[in-house]
Formats: sequence, C-alpha cells, structure tokens
Amino acid sequence: CHAKGDAITFLKDTENLSFMEAVQELARQAGMTLPERDPGLQKQIDARSVLADVMEKAVRYFRMMIKTQAGREASLYLDRRGLSEGTQNRFALGYASDNRQGLLKALTEQGVRKEQLIECGLCIAPDNDGAPYDRFRNRVMFPIRDARGHCIAFGGRAMDQNARAKYLNSPETLLFDKGRSLYNIGSARSALGKSHPLIVSEGYMDVIALSQAGFETAVAPLGTAITENQLQMMWRLHPEPVVALDGDAAGLRAAYRLIEIALPHIDASRALRFALMPEGQDPDDLLRAKGAGDVQAILDNAMPLVELLWRRETEGQTFDSPDRKAALDKRLRGSTSQIQDQNLRSHYDQAIKDLRW
Repeated sequence: CHAKGDAITFLKDTENLSFMEAVQELARQAGMTLPERDPGLQKQIDARSVLADVMEKAVRYFRMMIKTQAGREASLYLDRRGLSEGTQNRFALGYASDNRQGLLKALTEQGVRKEQLIECGLCIAPDNDGAPYDRFRNRVMFPIRDARGHCIAFGGRAMDQNARAKYLNSPETLLFDKGRSLYNIGSARSALGKSHPLIVSEGYMDVIALSQAGFETAVAPLGTAITENQLQMMWRLHPEPVVALDGDAAGLRAAYRLIEIALPHIDASRALRFALMPEGQDPDDLLRAKGAGDVQAILDNAMPLVELLWRRETEGQTFDSPDRKAALDKRLRGSTSQIQDQNLRSHYDQAIKDLRW
C-alpha cells in the first residue's frame, strides 16, 4: 500500500492505538516481557482496560434486556427490519429499557462504580449533584467496536417516535473518539480482498443489512460527516473505497462535502468512488425492495470522484454565456488545484476538459 513506517506505526494507524498500546500488543504477540513503564502511562492504560471491561458488561446487559418482556417491542422492530437472529447476535444488538437507572443499578450490583459508568458515557451526572441516570433509555442498542473488537461506545435508536433524537451516540470518552472510529471496522477489515472493496455507508442499519446480504466489508461514520481521520483510516484498509450514499439531497450534500476533504489527499494510490442509491432510498431500503443484485449493480457502477465533482458544479445550471462558462472553469480549477499530486492533477484537468467539451 506504499505506506511508510514500521510495525509500531502500522498498528497505531490500523487499530487506532497509542504508541505504548502498539508496543504492548507487539510484545504480547512475540511472547516478550516489557520493561517497567512510566507509572503515569501505566495508569492510563489500566484505566482504559477497566473501562473496556465496563463496556462489555453493558453489552451483556443490553443483550439480556432485549430478550425480556420489556425489550419485546425492540426485538419485534429488529425482526420487522429483516434482521435474522444470527445477525442480531453477531452485532450484539440489545435494548436499553425506559428505566431511568436500569443499567446503573444492574452494573453497580456487579461491582462497577458509578464514576466509571459516567466516565464511559453510559450514565450522566446531573449539574445539581443529583443521582446519576442512564444516558440511553428505551432504545435499540448498537455496540461500537474498535479494530480489535473492543466495545468503545454505543449508538441507540429511539423506540419512541416522538423522541428528540432518533439516534443517540455515546459522548467522547477515554475509549471513544468518534472522528477516529468507524462502525464495523474490525469485521470489515477481516473480509476485505481484491474482489471486495471497502463500502462506506451512512448508518448502523445500512452496515448491518449490507453485511447480512453478503457485503461484509461495510463500515459507517458515527453520526457525523466523514472526517479527514476517518478517510485516512479507510485508505489504510483499501486504496479505493466506495462511498454508498442515500439517494436524497442530504446524501448528495454529504458526498459534496467529502469531495473537499478528499481532494488535498488523493493520489495515484488513494482514490474514492461514489455509489448513489435511487432517490429516497438507502442501502437497507434497496436491499429489502430489490435484493442484493441491485445493490451490487450500483456498487459496480460507482462513479469516480471527478464525475461527482463535475455534477456538483453543473447540475441544475445553464451555461449559455461566456461569463457563466468562465465562472464554471474558475470553480473547477479552484477544486483541482487542491490536488497535491501534479500528475494526478493533470489527469483531473484533462477529464474535466473532456466533460466540458
């Protein structure tokens, strides 16, 4: 993949580890004992380990809850979305009850301290020094795991149609940096191959539905537009990810924003393609309506970045005067000038010249 660096850098980049965590993992694989570490750093590593254990306890609690009478509606919702029992188990989908302190009570009875639940982002401490309460209530729960499979956060889908936020993510914590994380990154990385490109969709349900349908290399950003760090993570997994976006105005806006983030970083070994779903549909909708064959056809015909750039600058406009044509040229030159690789920039300029002609 032409990346520079050593084994430590490789682990830091691909698994989002700190320097010492990468050293620790390499030592474990090699069967070596590390020398004594800085006490402050050791304390931070130990703290992450404790919080990771708390998160796994929460995963088990939410999994248990979806099998109870309280979680029946959430279970039926997942069934209606066409998710098999095997898929639900694979992604460890669960349910947070409407009980204000359900998780808090269950985990403190297991020896977890309230402060740890707050530090994990699972509970909230009120400003008035009142009793902490669960962050997630009456929601279908999606564990978010890092590249090594450790649960670092949760996403929750509201069961109440009148909830203020349809989806709610964990806040940033010692474990979780949403701009440096991707949903399903570990499983997607394991499934990647020459004939299986990385598929970037918008949300949890898209990733899960795609995986169930055989597209196991799907990942998603976590409730925000794709960041530069996430883009770099994608390129470390695959040189040409396919961004599968919803077929609506919001999906196009997300694609157009991504163009600006990507242009300064693309080169001969790092590109993007864009697969736009039919209007009003996301990958999950299309899978249920038409099946995996139609999704595969759209992925196979994904457009290169240059075509989406042209579409962004020309769609819905009329170029019936020299002034308008000159303005278009100026905007396109401004975009392609961001490409650092001079050879690639010249190819972009030529492709735009061909489209213009």
